[in-house]
Amino acid sequence: MENKGKYYITTAIAYTSGKPHIGNTYEIILADAIARYKRCDGYDVHFQTGSDEHGQKIETRAIEAGCNSPKEFVDGVAGTIKDIWDLMGTSYDRFIRTTDDDHVKQVQKIFKKFYDQGDIYKGSYKGMYCTECEAFYTESQITDGKCPECGSKVHPAEEEAYFFKMSKYAPKLIEHINSHPEFIQPVSRKNEMMNNFLLPGLQDLCVSRTSFKWGIPVDFDPDHVVYVWLDALTNYITGIGYDADGNSSEEYKKNWPCDLHLIGKDIIRFHTIYWPIFLLALGEPLPKQVFGHPWLLQGGEKMSKSKGNVIYADDLVKLFGVDPVRYFVLHEMPFENDGIITWELMVERFNSDLANTLGNLVNRTIAMTNQYFGGVVENKNETGAVDDELIEVATTCYDKVEEKMNELRVADAITEIFALFKRCNKYIDETEPWVLAKDDSKKDRLATVLYNLVEAISIGAALLRPFMPETAESIISQLNAPERDFDTLSRFGVYPNGSKVTSEPKMLFARKKLDDVLKDAEEVTRKQKEEYIASQEVAAKNLEKAGMKTEAERIYAALKAINGEATDTSDEEVIDIEAKPEISYEDFTAMQFQVGEIVKCEAVEKSKKLLCSQVKIGNTTKQIVSGIRKYYSPEEMVGKKVMVLVNLKPAKLAGVLSEGMLLCAEDANGNLALMTPEKNMPSGAEIC
Repeated sequence: MENKGKYYITTAIAYTSGKPHIGNTYEIILADAIARYKRCDGYDVHFQTGSDEHGQKIETRAIEAGCNSPKEFVDGVAGTIKDIWDLMGTSYDRFIRTTDDDHVKQVQKIFKKFYDQGDIYKGSYKGMYCTECEAFYTESQITDGKCPECGSKVHPAEEEAYFFKMSKYAPKLIEHINSHPEFIQPVSRKNEMMNNFLLPGLQDLCVSRTSFKWGIPVDFDPDHVVYVWLDALTNYITGIGYDADGNSSEEYKKNWPCDLHLIGKDIIRFHTIYWPIFLLALGEPLPKQVFGHPWLLQGGEKMSKSKGNVIYADDLVKLFGVDPVRYFVLHEMPFENDGIITWELMVERFNSDLANTLGNLVNRTIAMTNQYFGGVVENKNETGAVDDELIEVATTCYDKVEEKMNELRVADAITEIFALFKRCNKYIDETEPWVLAKDDSKKDRLATVLYNLVEAISIGAALLRPFMPETAESIISQLNAPERDFDTLSRFGVYPNGSKVTSEPKMLFARKKLDDVLKDAEEVTRKQKEEYIASQEVAAKNLEKAGMKTEAERIYAALKAINGEATDTSDEEVIDIEAKPEISYEDFTAMQFQVGEIVKCEAVEKSKKLLCSQVKIGNTTKQIVSGIRKYYSPEEMVGKKVMVLVNLKPAKLAGVLSEGMLLCAEDANGNLALMTPEKNMPSGAEIC
């Protein structure tokens, strides 16, 4: 296999505030699939992941958990993260922790270097602070007292801090982005960063904190700890041996710049603005590419323990197995828009794609080879036009997969592999081996058919290995097929004549009954809710013991809401609006309301207020323009289930046709919130 050079890939390091759910785990599986593919494709791969362990939120979580120190808390959570990464079969080369000694020392050196060269200065910060995001925001950035990133409540804060002169390096970063169109992917993320942050002008960035102690100390000013993002982002270079004094390791010199930073779309600003600017200040090359992948949503909603809709990888593995979970999250995630996970969809994909298309194909091919030839596979070269079609699909599959993987379109790459398996199933239907077996004169033809199937499946299994490694190995082992390098996959006939398939084939995937899975899932959800409530009760008591009464009351209020208990609403805002004239029942029934699912959304160019959404309503898709751009980004709109007035007369807004109306609620200050179904309802469901 030709050595195609080095390939350095990273994930964002997981924050150690708690156990990662399947949406978090998707990223490590995606990165692993890319890393494994690159290794098979001839690259010398270095794959790094890890855990982000400092910050005020961690201090609080440690108190809630009753730990003796934040370090004790993060040790436990980092271990849980690593266990899940290992469970999913991820092939990382280093799991870095931001509490590792080599990382801590280099962060201190980097901070001092920035200070010595005049990139950092001491000042004070006053603004609205989000503990969850560990970030300050201006009044103009927040809505209704909530963080623009995570939706948590913000509070006023002021403290002494060091600041980084971001504007000093912004022009150079803008130039780099413009001259390297591949740097930020997808393109929509690039446009967002340029238009919303870089071009309007960057503010200096707070890079130290004094209000808490759980962080890397600034060694020349011990009242300060390094801001968590400066600490976390530098792991990509410290983990491979960067040294701020100029004594970087050979591993660093070999692997930097990184070929791919794979991150969630919610932290793309930190990786495409802050991180490149830090690198420019260090005089180091920028990463070749940053890909902000979409989210995996549970039934169209972000996963939340308080909502009780969290799905964990280990629970999925117990019900489906490792490779089926890998297959689902890789195959179901679009390139740019958010993906959906539900128990029903998992069962459907498991039965149709894995049990039927792949599992049944392998099983019956082996069974027929054993039945008709005692397991011996031989090519008798009795071929026809239908064979040529199968061979064409098999020998061109690698090129199609390679094209998709070069574009990071992993779901599309898997679709190409399964297109080969589907073509094999069609080939069986076309050649009818059971009919050939009845005619002794067709024995050579039958042998050729089975040889072609074994060879084509072997090619598909070799390509499947990065995505479903255990399944691929099982197929190759049962077929007794040779290990195939990718540079051999364009050749048909590599399987050696006379080899024997296994005489005891193992079923790859046993079909699942939806009712059984839903019953198990309900029990999993029930246990999770009980465990979460119990942990929150403990957390509130520990916060009270630590004198953190406000934080404890917040948890108690959340627990009441989860348990469906009434809470004191005396201080809640209520709104009275002027009553409109009564309407008749006939007037009401003339309006058609249905549930719609937003499948695409983009900002209207000529307006600062409007979003244009493509809304799927049953089997119809309508274009609807709404004045909600201030409250929702196009990215977070996609995947939402919304309430739609369907039969509103079409009209043009800012020159764009609108064919309906999305229903919203409005408070006294004019803030809008989309009306969404309380439970997961299908697109097209009537609202009555």
